[in-house]
Amino acid sequence: MVELLTVRNLSIHFKTFFGELKAVRNIDFDINEGEIVGLVGESGCGKSITARSILRLLKTPPAFIPNGEFVFNGRTLNQLSNEEIRKIRGKEISMIFQEPMTSLNPVFRVGEQVAEAVLTHKKEPKKEVKKRVIDVFKSVGIPDAERRYAVFPHQLSGGLRQRVMIAMALISNSKLLIADEPTTALDVTIQSQILKLIKDARDAYGMSVLLITHDLGVISEVAEKVYVMYAGKIVEETSVEKLINHPKHPYSVGLINSIPRVEQPHKKGVRLNALSGKVPELFEIPIGCPFNNRCEKKMEICEKQDPPLKKIEDNNKVACWLYNH
Repeated sequence: MVELLTVRNLSIHFKTFFGELKAVRNIDFDINEGEIVGLVGESGCGKSITARSILRLLKTPPAFIPNGEFVFNGRTLNQLSNEEIRKIRGKEISMIFQEPMTSLNPVFRVGEQVAEAVLTHKKEPKKEVKKRVIDVFKSVGIPDAERRYAVFPHQLSGGLRQRVMIAMALISNSKLLIADEPTTALDVTIQSQILKLIKDARDAYGMSVLLITHDLGVISEVAEKVYVMYAGKIVEETSVEKLINHPKHPYSVGLINSIPRVEQPHKKGVRLNALSGKVPELFEIPIGCPFNNRCEKKMEICEKQDPPLKKIEDNNKVACWLYNH
């Protein structure tokens, strides 16, 4: 398979009044052409920051990248000028943000905002662009697309706003779509429709997808490869099938076990499985493995050294001393 995006040794830090916050620490990952890759973990693990850094959307300062590089389609993104990266944003790499109501401009009509994604990169007759926008609206399941072209974001439901964001990503035939929690705050029926749209877009246009979520159910529906992220680092890299059925890292095991299952007995007093504790403060990441304060299989070495991400079998890497000791 041909690699489209390669991220190597990436760290992202923030300068704050309380000290230096290490949000992302020396991570590596790859996305191949036509592949849907999941990036999963609890809130505060660094998933969205990683995604925004690819498109250079982090404000600098306070953010800065002490080391690492992004290579997209043969170009090193963090070496490009601001003008060069603007030519890539929205054209070759598109992004669906976590909350469409705050991502869409409330004072412009939604159709005009989608059209802008085309007109920013290429001069075309506005009538032709409008027709393209309406056609894309129809393709993503927006009913009465001609009328909806002229409405404002607040006049649409959450599901329709998310479809507008997907239309904005599709209209430029991007090579890579970054979907940051695209189903947040949507009911399960709309969630399923949005995920199907993303998968259908991949099949129809051949685009690659980076899907960011904390919901393993979402990952299991559409992704093929998954990276599990914890406290700013990747702790497991595997296929979705292996993650769901044979998770290796204790954190991955905890995430899987915390999912309610239909076959579990529903008896009074029986509690759901849950991960104890919380993600450590990134100002003061503990010495050793960052998961050691929540891990039931903790060993002495876990409190002294942070385990590297190592290959333990085909297409499976784990950062855990249970496998690297």
